[in-house]
Amino acid sequence: MIPIQNIYYMLSYAFQILNEQGYKNIATEQFNNTAELMAAILEKGIAIQLKRGLGKEYIPQTEALSSLRGKIDIAESIKTQSMLRKQLICTYDEFSVNSIMNRIIKSTVEILLRSNISKQRKKNLRKLMLYFSEVDFIDLYTVNWNVQYNRNNQTYRMLISICYLVVKGLLQTQSDGSTKLMDFLDEQRMCRLYEKFILEYYRREFKNQITANASQIPWQLDNDENSMLPVMQSDIMLQRDDRVLIIDAKYYEHSMQVQFNKHTLHSANLYQIFTYVKNKEYELREKDHTVSGMLLYAKTDEEIYPNNVYQMSGNQITVRTLDLNLPFTEIAEQLDTIAKLHFSL
Repeated sequence: MIPIQNIYYMLSYAFQILNEQGYKNIATEQFNNTAELMAAILEKGIAIQLKRGLGKEYIPQTEALSSLRGKIDIAESIKTQSMLRKQLICTYDEFSVNSIMNRIIKSTVEILLRSNISKQRKKNLRKLMLYFSEVDFIDLYTVNWNVQYNRNNQTYRMLISICYLVVKGLLQTQSDGSTKLMDFLDEQRMCRLYEKFILEYYRREFKNQITANASQIPWQLDNDENSMLPVMQSDIMLQRDDRVLIIDAKYYEHSMQVQFNKHTLHSANLYQIFTYVKNKEYELREKDHTVSGMLLYAKTDEEIYPNNVYQMSGNQITVRTLDLNLPFTEIAEQLDTIAKLHFSL
């Protein structure tokens, strides 16, 4: 099981804002579960946002008014006979803190207040929620998480992302309809965080030596027929001069498949990275280049785990594990070693 502290470090790379001074004290705290960690991040983030001011947006309102405001809804006014009361049904936009993002934050905090976090943390969160008195709750199961950000609400990006992890990764509905909070994020959420962490680590720690991105790899076709072909979206692509390393990050409960007591790699994973490498190889055929691939599994508690280097049709395919149970300095050393070996740094 990954130490909670390492999850914080992974989040700090995935969301660069966590490296700001206001969040530094969180890195020194000890957490009993992931809910406590998420609550700590939200507590600090909300406090910082309150200093900036809660974001506002125009909220459509419709109500019966004695004086004209906005547009008159004539049909509704006639239907409700509001004119008999010397009123008109008006529709208007009100600039309010009752925005979708503030409602998400308030509703997520309400979940955390019912979870297994410290009494002091709950007390701090309740104090912050006093500033959300004009904000309504929202059904978090119906939220569209594809929030549009601009320069006015950019500061909410990390807060909403943490809320997403809480709601999607921690909140689980039971058969009796009740809910509980898990101690750790589920496999799907951790997989996304794992990918994002590795990509952002290389972007930050090797920014002057290696180009790191998550580029799509075009299919190298013999004609123009490309309908129904899936997109080849790499998790991490590292490049330095004429060398390219494509990394596929895998976070599974079981990193190997077992049949008749024989451990083998997940075939689909190997086929995928091989396809990525060969198409990238052909794309660069007119240039001096070296393209390699890597399956980078998060290490599990299994006794047997992959650690192999294969030479396949002129390309190197490596399969390694990243031990997330170690102190973070040693996790960083593992990632540094991968870059140094492949790019001769």
